[in-house]
Amino acid sequence: MTTTAPRQSSVKRGLPALGLFFLAPLVAEFLLGNIPLTGLFALFGLAPLYGGGAVLIRELVRRRGWGYPSVLILALAYGVLEEGITTQSLFNPNYVDQRLLDPGHIGFLGMGAPWTLFVLGLHTVGSITVPIVLTESISRRPREPWLGKIGVSVYGALFVVGVLATTAIQLKNDSFVASPAQFAGVAVAIVALVMLATAVGRRASRRTAGAVPSVLITGAAVLVLGSGWMLADDLPGNGWPTAAVLLLLELVTAALLTVWSRRSGWTQRHSMAAAGGALLTYAWHAFPETPVFDASRTVDLIGNTVFALLALVLLVFATIRCEKFSRP
Repeated sequence: MTTTAPRQSSVKRGLPALGLFFLAPLVAEFLLGNIPLTGLFALFGLAPLYGGGAVLIRELVRRRGWGYPSVLILALAYGVLEEGITTQSLFNPNYVDQRLLDPGHIGFLGMGAPWTLFVLGLHTVGSITVPIVLTESISRRPREPWLGKIGVSVYGALFVVGVLATTAIQLKNDSFVASPAQFAGVAVAIVALVMLATAVGRRASRRTAGAVPSVLITGAAVLVLGSGWMLADDLPGNGWPTAAVLLLLELVTAALLTVWSRRSGWTQRHSMAAAGGALLTYAWHAFPETPVFDASRTVDLIGNTVFALLALVLLVFATIRCEKFSRP
């Protein structure tokens, strides 16, 4: 009895981390429309990479007592790691046979401005931050660590396996390898972002006076800005004008959320609503998206509808739970 109870308590405490482990790839690939419902088996292959990264970032931030700004910065570092080293899409001129780097090409870096802004934005928001915010909004302990040392070690090992396996698969399918200078640049960027996340996290956040929008308006604002960001990727030419619009919308969204979240009226419900706006952006985006796996249009639409409905259910559940645990 004396050994069973603590063990059961530890397992129960770690359930949110397990939920986040699978939610991250579901949002990042399936809700976005990259993988259809028929490719659901890929979830178990993607979870170590996406889910492992999300869990590790979340645990690090909460153990250090940091906030969501540090989550966003570390999520960006995750995106640089995945797209700069694991898939190398930031540098591969013919990644998945789509010539993604041609528009807005930056010759001396071997990168494409629109693709870099777009794919890193996807990872920063959808792959990591949104799943973390929604899972925390559901949890009874949104600011406490969910895992002990053993749990962190397990998810850390899974993340390493995910990175190595994804890298190996990519190299098997495409022989492209970035230059040593490009890999060095990625390493420098990751270290710099981790240092920035640390500095931002250690900085005491002082709340200021001022009104904040309602929860509904917060979610709607992110939905509108996020939808514009998604549509900007389809601008004619998809070159420097696209890059300019993407960057502008990213800066406007970041500025609004930074100003609002520093005010005393900002709550976890506002953070949840902002994540919900991004979640709904992913949901509608899936319908015009062409999945990477072969699927009939009917099957694709059915899958998109299923994932969109599940996203709505999750958002409603998170709203109810967040409301319940936010009461004084």
